[in-house]
Amino acid sequence: MATEKRFTDTTPEDTEVSPRPFEATLADLESVRLLLRGGSVIDWDRVSFSSDDEIRSFLRNNEFDLDRPEDSDRLEDLRAEAVEYLTRSFSYRIPDEVAHEMPARDLFLLAASKGKRHVYACIILKVMHVMHHLAGRELLFKLPVSDDEVFGLVESKVVKAVEEIRAAGYPVVEFAWSRKERDSVVTKLLAKKASIAAHVYDKLRFRLITPTRDDLAHVLQELLHRLIPFNYVIPGESVNGIFPFRRLVEETPAYARFADQLQRDLDQEEVERPISNEFSGPSYRIINFVVDMPVRIDPFFPRLADLAQEAKDELGSIIFVLTEFQMMDLKTAQENEQGENSHTAYKERQQERVRARLAGGDGPGEDE
Repeated sequence: MATEKRFTDTTPEDTEVSPRPFEATLADLESVRLLLRGGSVIDWDRVSFSSDDEIRSFLRNNEFDLDRPEDSDRLEDLRAEAVEYLTRSFSYRIPDEVAHEMPARDLFLLAASKGKRHVYACIILKVMHVMHHLAGRELLFKLPVSDDEVFGLVESKVVKAVEEIRAAGYPVVEFAWSRKERDSVVTKLLAKKASIAAHVYDKLRFRLITPTRDDLAHVLQELLHRLIPFNYVIPGESVNGIFPFRRLVEETPAYARFADQLQRDLDQEEVERPISNEFSGPSYRIINFVVDMPVRIDPFFPRLADLAQEAKDELGSIIFVLTEFQMMDLKTAQENEQGENSHTAYKERQQERVRARLAGGDGPGEDE
């Protein structure tokens, strides 16, 4: 089991809260869709940013502050690395304007436009995305810090964002977070055919419950505005068992007006139905996704002594921590704890699989 910390809303039921108007952009809808289906920005043919504010929000969620010179310099370094890689490995002839003349931050708006330069901007941004992720992973490996310290940074970041969302008037009736303990990790790996520790994504987990299903879209969008970098959602690990994407769009006027501008067909999710967790109950429903959460680690650099500046210059100041999020409405949460859907029943099915495998039985695998 994991030790869980929890906040429960104790606001009296008769307290009146003015409903907030729900507004959205095409960029909002594309990011919500990517998160719900577990897609990858590498497969996108454009971004949908239409303003500097949207770009700043996106970069802020990635822990880049354009008002900080070192962060702007880091973007320029990543762009230079990407251009060099594309030229060396694929013989791309990238126009000078895109390769180095315009500020790297302007690539985001260029990638949202049309024309040949738009294609080059998209290509460069995709390579920058991967290179930055690799650097963050390498930096985490070099840092002499414990999981406990790193998880603490993520917890502080997520709790602060959720508190801001609640203070802004968005309804969250329960918010809980936990770290999976060692015994639970071992049991999970023994139950999985692919028993590799790197495949355990829920060592750090956050759960949010809203009063109604309609509130989920509002809170989810706010999470994407204030916290979650949609570009680092782990592909193939999202589950959306609460509302089909088409229905979400059609029932949300702020989204419906962008339905014909999406990069993929509105029914793409029906074609790509994810495989559900085999140990869950037959009617268990949840929105579940995993994010490689970026976190700034400037306070830890003094521990690197003489290597600090060298590591910072080469790899930047941002690491990534796999973080799982679960979301559902209150009614669904209550139904998920009934009968075969309950957590107790889930653990019993999982433990039965482990006993069979430990005793030499070869029951059906997770992907079978």
